[in-house]
Amino acid sequence: MIISINTAVEVIRQEGVIATPTEAVYGLSVDPNQPEAIQKLLALKQRDPDKGLIIVAADIEQLEPWVDWSPLTSQQYQTVISRWPGPFTWVVPAKQNVSTGVRGSFDTIAVRVTDHPVMRELCRACDHALISTSANISNQNPARSIEQVEQQFGVEFPILVGDLGALNAPTQILDVRTEQRVR
Repeated sequence: MIISINTAVEVIRQEGVIATPTEAVYGLSVDPNQPEAIQKLLALKQRDPDKGLIIVAADIEQLEPWVDWSPLTSQQYQTVISRWPGPFTWVVPAKQNVSTGVRGSFDTIAVRVTDHPVMRELCRACDHALISTSANISNQNPARSIEQVEQQFGVEFPILVGDLGALNAPTQILDVRTEQRVR
């Protein structure tokens, strides 16, 4: 079911899960402050909760509730922000109060300041960062079209329409401390 940005915000506020276009694939998004929404998302994807989820923001300020920048060197911090907004997801230290529903079994969190226009607009309309994880049941291919989202989650699943970005694969995930590629 195709929805508008205003409807997407309402669904998210009501602890719902929506599909959104991202840099490479459709993603599933929820409010990271809503444990019930996170549980719905994990159940829908049949995802191991220990893996953690990605937080996507319209700007770096939206990441403040989630990220503890203090352990990073000035150079590490500059490396991260020099690639944003853009298709780079960084694993960074999480604030201590970040729930295991978001960070999984780690003391870090994966974050991105997106340059995708629909995701940026949605984060701004919600006035906070959102969880974004590929729209697929675990171990299946991520959805790259509305039809593929509907095949996996049903024709009544709320989908915010928009073009996918230019990437052919989901965004890189890099660990800021080691600069090693995680994905």
